[in-house]
Amino acid sequence: METLELMTFQNYLKETYQGKKVFLTGHTGFKGAWLLSLLNLLGAEVKGYALSPLHEECLYNHVEGNSICTSIIGDIRDKSSLEKQILNFQPDFIFHLAAQPLVRLSYEIPSETFEVNAIGTAHVLDAIRNLKKPCVVVCITTDKVYENNEWHYPYRESDRLGGYDPYSASKAAAEMVICSYRSSFFNPKNYNEHLKSIASARAGNVIGGGDWAKDRIIPDSIKALQLNEPIIIRNPNAVRPWQHVLEPISGYLLLGAKMNENPILFADAWNFGPYLEDNLTVEEVVEITIKTWGSGSYKISKLQEQYHEAKLLKLDISKTVNELKWKPRYDAVIAIKKTINWYKESQTNLKHFTIEQIKEFIN
Repeated sequence: METLELMTFQNYLKETYQGKKVFLTGHTGFKGAWLLSLLNLLGAEVKGYALSPLHEECLYNHVEGNSICTSIIGDIRDKSSLEKQILNFQPDFIFHLAAQPLVRLSYEIPSETFEVNAIGTAHVLDAIRNLKKPCVVVCITTDKVYENNEWHYPYRESDRLGGYDPYSASKAAAEMVICSYRSSFFNPKNYNEHLKSIASARAGNVIGGGDWAKDRIIPDSIKALQLNEPIIIRNPNAVRPWQHVLEPISGYLLLGAKMNENPILFADAWNFGPYLEDNLTVEEVVEITIKTWGSGSYKISKLQEQYHEAKLLKLDISKTVNELKWKPRYDAVIAIKKTINWYKESQTNLKHFTIEQIKEFIN
């Protein structure tokens, strides 16, 4: 194999995934549909396992997801069904994205959030205990898995896990599940016996076209702009590591490729985020959104927040940059503009527009 430095990024990924079987949980979701589209472009054979798309306008429908994968509609909490689908498929790679992904919703359905995010992850890893072939498994968690002291120090993969809200805590619990299974059943020291390489990828505050989830700043902004209403900002000064969705999902695929080459060295936890100078406040994101849209206004909510949300979060990506040789390609402003332009194309062929954005990024 040529070295990564001598190959285009697209060719490197294509060499890894073309013709390979990839099991993708959460394929009908926002990030899942982007990853599915990229895997299809690379020539992978994909089997998806997820709940039904939430609504007609979801990205999965726009990219005609049913035509580019074998789609299984199922609940990640249904252990027997999930295991059956994994073992019948005999995957070479598993990307586990299925989750309850919303902080504010986790306050309303806390136990379900823990079931989906922590126990659901255990179900995936339990299933591959019975898989009698090599398999690379990348479990997607979040940047919110760290015990957040809301200081300016960026969190490294070795920092303490925690979580104030049920969502963050459930994802930290998922990280503990991953670590436990990796130590107990898929220990890198015994790789030649079990043939499994397990890693976790921590990324959050992902933006991009096709996200319509409630209580996320970009979808909420788009809905308001389309209705010619002011955008309501809850936490204007909250600082987040914003990144375009293509950044982390290309990172997940790069991680999977590296694990395929060296299943022992790369079986670990990895942060995927922007450079520190691209951490922006919510208010700054809204201002760029309005400028890119070409019109609009915003106002800051005077209502006291019902639920606690962290005001400051930064990630240290130096390990990922130095060891995986991954680095962000878009700064925060470009990421926001790419996202808003996707929504502005809502009256055109969004499948074509999505694929063109992917091609532009990986080339």
